[in-house]
Order: sequence, then C-alpha cells, then structure tokens
Amino acid sequence: MNQQRKSKPGLITTVTLYLGLSLIVSCCSLSAPQERPNILLIVADDLGYGDIGCFGGDIETPNIDALAARGIRFSRFHTAPMCAPTRAMLLSGNDNHIAGIGRQARVSEDFGYEGQLTDRIVTIPQLLRDTGYHTYMAGKWHMGRTSEANPAQKGFEQSFVLLSGAGNHYTNQSALSKGKSRYTENGDSITWADGDYSTDFYTEKLIQYMDQDRADGQPFFAYAAYTSPHWPLQVDEAYWKKYEGKYDRGYEALRQKRFNSLKTAGIIPKDAALPAMHPSVTPWDSLPAEQQKKEARKMELYAGMVDNLDENIGRLIDYLKDTGQFDNTLIVFMSDNGAAPRDFFHNKRYRERLSDYYNDDYEQMGEADSYISYGPQWAEAGSAPFRYYKDYATEGGMNTTLILSGPQVERQGSIHHGFTTLLDLAPTFYDLAQTSYPETFRGQKLYPLLGISLMPFLTGKEKVIHDQEYVFALEHGGNAMVRK
Repeated sequence: MNQQRKSKPGLITTVTLYLGLSLIVSCCSLSAPQERPNILLIVADDLGYGDIGCFGGDIETPNIDALAARGIRFSRFHTAPMCAPTRAMLLSGNDNHIAGIGRQARVSEDFGYEGQLTDRIVTIPQLLRDTGYHTYMAGKWHMGRTSEANPAQKGFEQSFVLLSGAGNHYTNQSALSKGKSRYTENGDSITWADGDYSTDFYTEKLIQYMDQDRADGQPFFAYAAYTSPHWPLQVDEAYWKKYEGKYDRGYEALRQKRFNSLKTAGIIPKDAALPAMHPSVTPWDSLPAEQQKKEARKMELYAGMVDNLDENIGRLIDYLKDTGQFDNTLIVFMSDNGAAPRDFFHNKRYRERLSDYYNDDYEQMGEADSYISYGPQWAEAGSAPFRYYKDYATEGGMNTTLILSGPQVERQGSIHHGFTTLLDLAPTFYDLAQTSYPETFRGQKLYPLLGISLMPFLTGKEKVIHDQEYVFALEHGGNAMVRK
C-alpha cells in the first residue's frame, strides 16, 4: 500500500484500494458478532400480587411502574410456593426436584432433595458466562451453604450473597437463629457491615460489579436477588412514615380495596370473586384498639420496604441510562412467591432462639433489633384476589407479579393474561443471548428445559405463549398442583 501511494494514481491503483478496503470491511462484518443485550433479573422477596402501583396497588412504585409502561405485565405468571424452590427453578429452567431443591430446608441423599443445585442442570450464569457474558449477583442465595454450592461455583463471576433464607436488614444478626448470618463474596466468607441497609447495599454492590467491566463491551447477566420485603420488617422511618394511617381500617378492608383496584387496573376480570379468607385469620373488628394500632404499623413498615425497593430499582435504571446501556438491556421484575404468612417471632420454637437479640415492642418497630412479620392476616390482603398465600400450591402462593421491559418488547404498556411460568425465563435468556441449551455440560448429561422462550411473543411474532396442551405441575412439601 505504501508503494502504491508513491506511484502515480490511476485506475488500477484506485480499484486495488477499493477492493482492499471492501475486503477489510467484509471480514470485519463477518467476524463481529451481533450485539447481544444485557439481562437484568430483579427478584423481590415475598412481594404481594397487588402491592405495586401498576398492578393496582397503593404503594408508591414509580420506577417499577415505568418499567411496566415500557414493557408487558403478566397477570398469570406462576412460581413455586416458597423461596428456595423458586430460585432453583428460576436459575435452572427445570423442576425443583430435578434442580435439587425438592423441599425447602430439607437435605438428604434422596433424589431431588440434595438441598443445593445439582449437576442434572446447568444454571443461567454458567451457560451465559461460557458464551461471553459477565455474570453478577447480589442478594439472597438460599440454594446451599457448602463451598461447592456457592454462586461462585455456579457461574457467577462476581457475587455478594446471604446464604440463608432470611437475615437482619441492618446487621449481621441472623433472623432464624441466635447466631450470625452467613455471607460470602465471590465464595469467600465475609461479615456484614452493621448499619448498611440490605436493599441499598445490594444495589451498590451490583452497580459496582457492572461498572468494573463496563469498558470491555461484553454483555452482562445481573441478578438482583433482593431480600425486601421479607421479614423481619425493617426500614428507615422516612419510608414508612409516608404510609402512616393508611392501613388503620385493617387487613380485610385492604384486601377488598386491592381486589377492586386490580379490576380497575385490568389485571383481573371484572367478574372475579374473592375466595374465603384463611380460617386462621382473626377478624379486624374483634381486635383490641392497641393491637389494631400495632397491626397497622406492620403494614406501614411493609409498604415502606416496598417503597425503598422501588427507589433502589430506580438507581439501577439510572445507572444503565447514565452509562448508555439502558436501551440494550432486558429488565425482568418478579416476585419469588406469594405474600408471606410466617411469624417466627411468635412461634415458641423460634422465639427462644431470637428473643435474646430481638423484640417486638411498638416503639421500636422497624429498627435493627425489631422482629416484625405481617402474618397471614396481611398476607391475605397481599394475595388478593387469590386463595391463601406463600407455602400453599394455590394461586395465592404461586401466581405472582412479572414485568418484562426492554427494547425487544412489542405491545409496550400491555397486560398479558395467558399462562406463563418461571420455567419460561431461562429459555428466553438463552434465546436473547443466542445460546443453545446443551445436552451435556462439563461431561454431565442434562435434563432438558421445561419452559419455552418468550421471545416470539415479546417481539409480536406469536400471540400466545403456551397452547392448550401445555401441562405445568409442581410438588413442594406435600402441596401439589397440576394445570393443563
């Protein structure tokens, strides 16, 4: 080329230059992969079906609502009825027994009850990392505490996780025993810095991880596994004060209000009917005034936690926008199961473990040493219009919130009423990442995926996701369901 530049320009030189440049451009076009989108998976912990604004809720969630306006809400999205099996199904795209979490908190040598993810499946981060994605996680793991079960061994390049199912939102204190919660960062044990608030901290960690690799241009899979609004209900006063007095009429009134607002929002049919409440729930009007006051504060705290959760989702969105990545990111927001009825502090077995550190005094509700759960009474309001709540394989335990938002989504702002499950998310992510699910992984034969990609529906090529022959079944702890 240098010799040609020294020569007198002519037709042959011009043609040579043109053909050379064309060949270079052609080669670059062939070698450059099509740009693959980032994937941000956001999971709320025990969020009620009608809590958020775009599902008709009364809690302020402008950032989640904005995702819905740019995406699709799914009114009949189904998970498992408890946290750990949902997470196993979510990251594997398979049945909870195949994935190894046949029952939460049970570990044995029996098939399906290993208590951690098995080599019968490959996780989303394992497969995406092997195909050029960065993989990050911050939040709740709940799928095994051994070193081989850690997120660092399951495909996550960077991770900061709570290993157990619940923890104090401000300190290192366990929410399940007298001891401390166990956290790891990239597989190494680490201590929680007292004073950091869980939802705020997990957001900061995830942004830190994403920002470390931003310059290399590789896409990422980021998993924000928040522990909000899981008990114990703890949040700064600035958040729950906004809701002070809003729940003074009680849980039955809120349940009816949510039921009506879900209809108004178009989430449920106009002719839907409320099922009977769980027989364990005490009628609001039969409670003494002091107990009503304390019950109302429970729901104020819960609403404050959801409000703070939304604020942190806004921080993730702002980061993506500020770094020019928002328009190339599919954002998935979901709840892991129905609203939570458990109240461990008032369970004699657990109270003996917890009362050395925690109390449930009215004056301290929401603080670091306060242990409050909103119980089956408010869970019934959170799960309206469905029967019962978390733990049960009923609609109230399994039909949860789902929003998919991003540039790939047609029909933005719409609601889809067709049946979907969390098993459909892994195939969708692989489709987006231009990645095929293998028959074997690292020498181990895999069970096939059970869901299907949502991409044909999201892009407008298909009008339905599952046909009438599709069967979904689940068993967990003796609670079972099957749907065709």
